[in-house]
Amino acid sequence: MDVVVTAVLGVLALYLFGGLKVLREYERAVYFFLGRSWGAKGPGLIYVPPLFAKTQTVSLRVVAMDIPPQDVITRDNISIKVNAVLYMRVNEPVKAVIGVENYLYATSQLAQTTLRSVLGETELDELLMNREKINNILKNIIDKRSEDWGIEVSAVEVKDVDLPPEMKRAMARQAEAERERRAKVINAEGELQASEKLAQAAHVIGAEPAAIQLRFLQTVTEIASENNSTTIFPIPLDLFRGFFETVAKKASAPALPERTAGETVPAIPGKTKAEA
Repeated sequence: MDVVVTAVLGVLALYLFGGLKVLREYERAVYFFLGRSWGAKGPGLIYVPPLFAKTQTVSLRVVAMDIPPQDVITRDNISIKVNAVLYMRVNEPVKAVIGVENYLYATSQLAQTTLRSVLGETELDELLMNREKINNILKNIIDKRSEDWGIEVSAVEVKDVDLPPEMKRAMARQAEAERERRAKVINAEGELQASEKLAQAAHVIGAEPAAIQLRFLQTVTEIASENNSTTIFPIPLDLFRGFFETVAKKASAPALPERTAGETVPAIPGKTKAEA
């Protein structure tokens, strides 16, 4: 009798200990008792009666799902290959288990079809320049459609856009032409600014004749600073303009006789001394 009791207690102990499970912090167990869902349990220590209940463990961590390259024809009829990455997590474990057979596979297929449909309505230039906008559209569509599965999509990022070789050559020519256009515009703007400054300098030099002399002397100084150089240059007459004007003034002035101390003016015949 004691042996039977001991055996029964041993089987009961094994049955009780066999139903103990430990779940990590990021895990939840969807609990089914006699085929009916009783919600999610965890984390920590839980008890699942063997033979009567079963659980399906679901991870709540963020999953980075790679979306394979998709052949897409854009709205401007350009064939490209685009791949992306999807960041998602299970928000409601019960819906992720009951609402869909395999939530990872279903989300992956949904992301692929959404990627093709959204990029098919987008032009190539918009895809290349407004990638952040495209990412937000993809994220909102996938998140809304997967909400019934208990899935939360945090981000969708388009990774690579593979262009045809002829399109790459055309874009390279376009970029080269754009760079040449910018260089010509910058050169023209520089010429315009330089001409404006030269006009201002000419106006100042024309108003002040001495300025051209100072500029000439400055140029001579710069040339003289070079070693082992011989410079032959004409001397402008403007440098001697002041000297010429002084000589001309002295030449046009009337010459007066010089007088010494005590010298008297000789008298002119027929006139008095006072008149003289």
